[in-house]
Amino acid sequence: MGDREGKHRFVMSGDLGRPPRLAAGRHFSMLVRSMLLASAMGLGLLGAGTSHAVKPAQPGQAAEARLLDIYRLIGAGQGRLALKKAQSLVEDVPNFQLAQMVYGDLLMAQTAPLKAMGSAPADLTDRAPQRIDQLRTEAERRLSALRERPPADALPAQFIEIPPTTKHAIAVDASRSRLYLFENGPHGLRVVADHYVSIGRLGAEKAAQGDQRTPLGVYYITSRLDGKQLTDFYGVGALPLNYPNEYDRRQGRTGSGIWLHGVPSDSYARSPNSTDGCVALANPELQTILERVQPRTTPVVIAKSLTWVPTKTAENERRNMRNLIEGWRVARAGGDVTRLMSFYSAQFSNGNRDVNQWRQLLEKEITHQHGRALQLKDLAILGWRDKSDILVVTFGEVTEGQRTGTIKRQYWGKEGGLWKIFFEGVIG
Repeated sequence: MGDREGKHRFVMSGDLGRPPRLAAGRHFSMLVRSMLLASAMGLGLLGAGTSHAVKPAQPGQAAEARLLDIYRLIGAGQGRLALKKAQSLVEDVPNFQLAQMVYGDLLMAQTAPLKAMGSAPADLTDRAPQRIDQLRTEAERRLSALRERPPADALPAQFIEIPPTTKHAIAVDASRSRLYLFENGPHGLRVVADHYVSIGRLGAEKAAQGDQRTPLGVYYITSRLDGKQLTDFYGVGALPLNYPNEYDRRQGRTGSGIWLHGVPSDSYARSPNSTDGCVALANPELQTILERVQPRTTPVVIAKSLTWVPTKTAENERRNMRNLIEGWRVARAGGDVTRLMSFYSAQFSNGNRDVNQWRQLLEKEITHQHGRALQLKDLAILGWRDKSDILVVTFGEVTEGQRTGTIKRQYWGKEGGLWKIFFEGVIG
């Protein structure tokens, strides 16, 4: 669960170490840094006389979109309009600290020239240097998301096969502090929203209990927790993940309680690296996700850096992996145990049975099947590349003459260049 990993402790919002809300009269003088960021992102410089057309923010627009609109105005040299919009934003979302900082800088620029780039009153920099750096990093991550959009007609490489019955998928790019929400429609997955997120204090690649890192891998949402069930620390709710998964366990990774969750009600967002391993995002943004995704079927990829592949390339990989799973299905349905066992690793274990015991179980199941055809429904295939290539395969196993069957999940790994199943179990 959340940020007291696996312990379900009540955490007071004061534990975050947040400074008091920045008032307009106490300015962090970082406008020049904001200007440099805008320039670096191709948005121009404040007062540079550029004539870029600036798309106005829409009514009801999300707070981040409004902030990025302010940065666009700064880049277009429209400082007064930027100030007006910044004032409106901090009035509407007073707990958005980055917006407060930008508003304070814009006010300061209206009343006095800045004598040094990135300067701030000494009493403030001495008292809160870390917080200034955190806000600057947050600004950089948000601006990067504005400029570096996912390529069109591309998907994260991990989404190999998502069945039509799975309506949404989530991918997190830890290096960019960004979460992407996908909708699965007639033409496959497409990004419908993306949000700034916070991850572990010590980054990603979780290995051990309490290491304050966010795990990397392919997971599934296991349940939905309403904010009323939780302390205010978790905001409007949480979506627990199935960390550690079977591959994590084989790698000796420990820990538990990794969630997607919100933030305390007196906050809008947390700094990029501020959780004990969870993924945290603004409450309004998490609320939309809570309302959309379904536990148990929604996959969540967390990568150090997402690799986006063209849909045509993804289709080739999908075809190859479908053929692999179809080979297993044919062997399973045909009743040839020797051929079927060629798909399993000698190191197979599902926690209760080793590979020899698993063979005995399969022989019994095949006998009970009486030669009836076997269908795999709602096939989902997720890929992961770590120390080796991994597949996470989920499907409903339905025997001819039955309307429903068991839901199974397999973990495949490469051994000598061949795909082998090292775990298989019933999940529903």
